[in-house]
Amino acid sequence: MTESQRHVTAGYPSVTRADRERHYRQRGRVLWLTGLPGSGKSTLAFALEQELFLRGQLGYVLDGDRMRQGLNRDLGFAPQDRRENLRRIGEVARLLLDSGQIVIAALISPHAPDRQMVREMFQPQDFCEIYVNCSLEVCEQRDPKGLYRRARSGEIPEFTGVSAPYEVPEQPELVINTEFLSVEESVMLIMETLELAGMPSMDVSR
Repeated sequence: MTESQRHVTAGYPSVTRADRERHYRQRGRVLWLTGLPGSGKSTLAFALEQELFLRGQLGYVLDGDRMRQGLNRDLGFAPQDRRENLRRIGEVARLLLDSGQIVIAALISPHAPDRQMVREMFQPQDFCEIYVNCSLEVCEQRDPKGLYRRARSGEIPEFTGVSAPYEVPEQPELVINTEFLSVEESVMLIMETLELAGMPSMDVSR
């Protein structure tokens, strides 16, 4: 902590997270989607956001590509930059969670220690890691942005799955295999799982 940071104190909001959740009739949660490039994280995240919207619930997607175009455009893809990328996004997710929203973060987040760092930023009941599972072969066949092709040719260094590792989550709250499930099936599986776990719940009176 720097000397200037020691003089910064947090304010006390007059409207709390609990107030917002009661008002919106939902419980805020962070859904952290991780997986290889091309596994379907962003597609699934935006479809899930749409489903929540149709159900009258507040949700917002933090997409890795969009975050790197703005807030994190000063970061590269070296391990320390990847970690800082996730830390910043985790902080944004905490702010959105405090607003009572359901946060859907769609990020490769390839390293297990970095994902653990983000997990520890939240209370256990507020965080759900979802592993979007799809084989490297299928992800490379899809290659919607042509990134695997460019990585194979050496144009993109430190590309996850090709020249940089992806560490598969050992104990995610949920695994979605997009190699065999459609987007609609995947969204419904997430919604069913979260409802069974009480996240999100429309009943916040308990």
